[in-house]
Amino acid sequence: MTGHAIVIGGGIGGLAAAVALRRTGWQVNVLERVGAFEEVGAGLSQSPNAMRALAALGLAEQARQASMPTWATHTMRLPSGRHLMRAPAHGDPPLRAFRRAALHRLLQQALPEDVVRTGIKVTGLSQDAEKVTVTHTAGRKEADLVIGADGIHSLTRRLLWPHAPGPRFLGYTAWLGLVDTPISVTGSMTMGRGRYFLIHPVGPGQVYWALGTAADRPGVRFDDELEQVRRRVDGWHDPVGALLEATPPEQVRHIDIHDLPDLPSFTSGRVALLGDAAHAMSPDRGQGAGQSIEDAVVLAATLATHGTVSEALTAYDAQRRPRTQATARNARQAGLQVIKAGPIAHTTTALALQLTPSTLWARLAPRALGPLWDWTPPTLPARPDALPNA
Repeated sequence: MTGHAIVIGGGIGGLAAAVALRRTGWQVNVLERVGAFEEVGAGLSQSPNAMRALAALGLAEQARQASMPTWATHTMRLPSGRHLMRAPAHGDPPLRAFRRAALHRLLQQALPEDVVRTGIKVTGLSQDAEKVTVTHTAGRKEADLVIGADGIHSLTRRLLWPHAPGPRFLGYTAWLGLVDTPISVTGSMTMGRGRYFLIHPVGPGQVYWALGTAADRPGVRFDDELEQVRRRVDGWHDPVGALLEATPPEQVRHIDIHDLPDLPSFTSGRVALLGDAAHAMSPDRGQGAGQSIEDAVVLAATLATHGTVSEALTAYDAQRRPRTQATARNARQAGLQVIKAGPIAHTTTALALQLTPSTLWARLAPRALGPLWDWTPPTLPARPDALPNA
């Protein structure tokens, strides 16, 4: 089955959906409300399941070239510098770290220039058995399918599920930084009590860092955000201080961590939600973008293998909702275990990690994360005769 789809939202999930659908013969328009794309989030890591999803889109080599290997899940330290876990001396790191803008760019470059329209704000949706009509600031357009990939504050979700609860603040906040530096890092996570400091290499001479810590309420901001980070990690081991000294203040972003309560469905009629619009999650399993790309691949595959949009979206919801909602719950629990840990819980966790040999952890971690990381994407029946864009 092929047709014409409108994707609302030009983030990573929305662009991945456009790439996937075009590979299977669909005409696609992406409507993005911002006038120009800007870097959001600084950096992110992608686990093996996400890298397989990118490969299913035909972007395996581009993704490898745009990212760096990172051992952050296997290199854990205390603020004093003491190692709780060390990366193996040999073998390939399981994660690839990206500058978020680089991942977004490689998806955008996989699309013809006329697919994505920026500066278009969607204002309404209506549908019947045959089509969906999208109303926006440049007019209106009909399609066989609409994909709401418009983020955690999704208008699509609010229009279709007006009584569904909105984003939920999880009680912590994070600062994200991007720095050009000669400091060589392989990726690490430092576990303080009630806070963590994450380091990822995202390119030659470029490092992404993130500080997460408890917060009583969202929306609190400071005149000097970088100084707030310095105060919270004062005296922590190298290279934390050096990275902060090298970070330009304009490269620091301060965000509050939210997720979404479970929705009863990701689809309604001829409309499907995807990515953060459907299942926004905390960053504590590194799965937000990866699950969005998985969504895109599965959606395209179900549309390619079912006879009607209704049948395809029913299959999409059945496959994606249980997995993504379980992943979101797991991420929320993992984050709260760190952010809300008291002295006893923090000490107990640190001791358990320290007593586990790194060689054993290197075998145990993939097993523990197996249900998440072992996901294999469906094959997309790529069509060289893909339709021209609508």
